[in-house]
Amino acid sequence: MQTSELACIYAALICEDCSVDKSADNFVAAGKAANVSVKASSAKVMAKLLTKVDLADVLGNIAVGGGGGAAAPAAAAADKKEDAKPAAAAEPAEDTDEDMGEFGLFD
Repeated sequence: MQTSELACIYAALICEDCSVDKSADNFVAAGKAANVSVKASSAKVMAKLLTKVDLADVLGNIAVGGGGGAAAPAAAAADKKEDAKPAAAAEPAEDTDEDMGEFGLFD
């Protein structure tokens, strides 16, 4: 990715945050304020793309992974609690790959 394209992406995020029109002129102005050369062609392409895409919707639907380190100790604590439960408590059956039909997670 070129510096000009990356500057246009940052400028689009800034314009979205400030509720300013996401136009090629604003992208070039943001680049100029940051002392970054923004090609007019890159700014026009980005502005045209953002007329078709709702940037706020895209930013609102970002899923962040992580946090897997805490699951192992919690699972160990849950195992200790299960030992103390009476045997009459039935646990729900876990989902299997057969439930997904012909589409599996790792197929």
